[in-house]
Amino acid sequence: QSENVLGYFVNVERIPNSCSHQPNHISLKERKILVNLSMTYYRVYISAYNEAGESPKAIYIVPEFSVADLLGQIHVKSQGTNAVVTWTPEYNPKCFVVDWGTGKKDMHMKIITTATGNFTLDNFQPYKLYKIVVHASDVCQCESFIGHEKTFGVTHFYSTEGVPRTGPANVTILNITKHSALVKWTEIAAEDHLGFLQGYRISYTDSSRKMSPAVTLNSSITSYHLTGLKERTTYRVQISGFTNAGEGPLTLSQPFSTPKYGTVGPLCIYIIQHES
Repeated sequence: QSENVLGYFVNVERIPNSCSHQPNHISLKERKILVNLSMTYYRVYISAYNEAGESPKAIYIVPEFSVADLLGQIHVKSQGTNAVVTWTPEYNPKCFVVDWGTGKKDMHMKIITTATGNFTLDNFQPYKLYKIVVHASDVCQCESFIGHEKTFGVTHFYSTEGVPRTGPANVTILNITKHSALVKWTEIAAEDHLGFLQGYRISYTDSSRKMSPAVTLNSSITSYHLTGLKERTTYRVQISGFTNAGEGPLTLSQPFSTPKYGTVGPLCIYIIQHES
């Protein structure tokens, strides 16, 4: 029925949105619209209309902006279950808008009209990662933020850090030679960090239970080449993650044995037929 469409309604909803009512429809004839958005979350509703009325709404979630924290703009100091957020604005807007929460389904919003660049957030839970975003706006009516607010600070924050809940998953040993082996693993899931993951520690012991010095790696690395191994020896490898609060649990030990004559190559069998 597209030939009967007279136009489209677009509604851009800010998340979080503490406004008392939704913004009015944006009505347009074309099938595209340019919207100036800040770095908070947004949900877009799109519907078509004709002489008979309005269609059901299509819903689109604007993807989260994949940028690093805008460090130096926002400073967070923990005070028990509260956190004091301070910032230095680039200019003096009419108001600030602060968003905070653990994700788009759990975000809160507050309009601050005072000139001081600080705000106290409460009810922070330990071991949870919070996102804090500060925007500046010269239009402070709730329904008018879209297109006016400018994000100048984003940071992530734990009120209390813990050690990782688990170790890395899928630990495998590859490319085993008589003096080396490649260890690979899957990074610890973000929800199991319970703090800012600083890195991994690899420890391994041989069959005589002699432990080699632990290897410390940064959190972006998910493989490591063990060297200096003894031939014809069984080793057990364990890996843990660590945060500023300490080291998490070790993975189950993964055994492997080094051969006597280097790597084990493919076995080839040749069948020779003799004519009778």
